[in-house]
Amino acid sequence: MRPVFEDRVDAGNHLARSYAGPRDKVLVLGIPRGGIPVGYTLAKAIGGQFDTIVVRKLPIPHNPEAGFGAVAPDGSLVLNEDMLSRLRLAPDTIEKTAAVVLEEVRRRERIYRGERPFPDLKAANIILTDDGLATGYTMIAAVKMVREREPESVTVAVPVSPIDTARRIEPLVDNLYCLHISHHYPFAVASFYNDFHDLSDEEVLRFLEDLAPG
Repeated sequence: MRPVFEDRVDAGNHLARSYAGPRDKVLVLGIPRGGIPVGYTLAKAIGGQFDTIVVRKLPIPHNPEAGFGAVAPDGSLVLNEDMLSRLRLAPDTIEKTAAVVLEEVRRRERIYRGERPFPDLKAANIILTDDGLATGYTMIAAVKMVREREPESVTVAVPVSPIDTARRIEPLVDNLYCLHISHHYPFAVASFYNDFHDLSDEEVLRFLEDLAPG
């Protein structure tokens, strides 16, 4: 298929044009690294604040591009139980994998946030962004962590998603904005972009430092 977006900033601009949700007390939280340019662009366009929520997938040991769940900065796990039943991973393998990933999550938290605390989400309208969804478990971990902080509303805004994942996410949030829902497999987020380069920490920080709350 032909790519839909030039890059992640272009995708964020497209999301901003389709967004029809709350604009009062809006905080956009981008999932690093790919969700950062998307979220930054959306936040700037709709006049919201911008920050990050560092959640990461739990990679399958023999296939690290795929994941069996995700971990959030508070250490909470979301597991794909159907996949785990097929993989038959030992409990200690799951535990060790989660510990390694949580260490990386907290490393990125230190880099991206420094001494700045995680923002107060109470009564805020939260928009969670990424450059696309695959299985959706990383986003589910972010939604779970955000919900526990009593926001007014939780919206997920992403450029692309497979249909099964969109159906998995939609009941968990107040609003789901997805520009392109694919009914075809195999599905790859990268195939929707002309430029899908791996972002560096330095690039992420440039976006964060421009709009992040003080």
